[in-house]
Amino acid sequence: MSTFTLIHVVISLIGIFTGLVMVYGFLVGAKLPAWNLVFLVMTIATSVTGFFFPFHGITPGIVVGVISLVVLAVAVVAWRKGWSKTYIVTATIAEFFNVLVLIVQSFEKIAPLHALAPKGTEPITNVAKVVALVLFVAAAWVAIRRGRFVLG
Repeated sequence: MSTFTLIHVVISLIGIFTGLVMVYGFLVGAKLPAWNLVFLVMTIATSVTGFFFPFHGITPGIVVGVISLVVLAVAVVAWRKGWSKTYIVTATIAEFFNVLVLIVQSFEKIAPLHALAPKGTEPITNVAKVVALVLFVAAAWVAIRRGRFVLG
């Protein structure tokens, strides 16, 4: 693994971890401004550094990176303007994208998972992605319904 790849992976893992803390904060009504800031910075850095890998045409990773940066731009504006519901939705979408890439990369790089899905298109990979999606949608929905997380 190159130094650049290692840095990218570390940034990604920090973004994922702080994102999970952030989502927890949404659910319990805790603002956690430092955690949110680190999440935003690391997740933006993850998407940006992803574009510095060798270009081999438009890939799903590039598409996710572009969409993630757009979502993150809206999240930053929402955070600064105090738009709590918009921030919950956009930040949770960005965290889902982080976890989605983690799932894909885990099935590609971690031997026991790769053995379950050597092509990366086997049903188990889709199940993992759908479970993640359902969990993040549910978390955002519960956080908004509870109304405990308020920016500003």
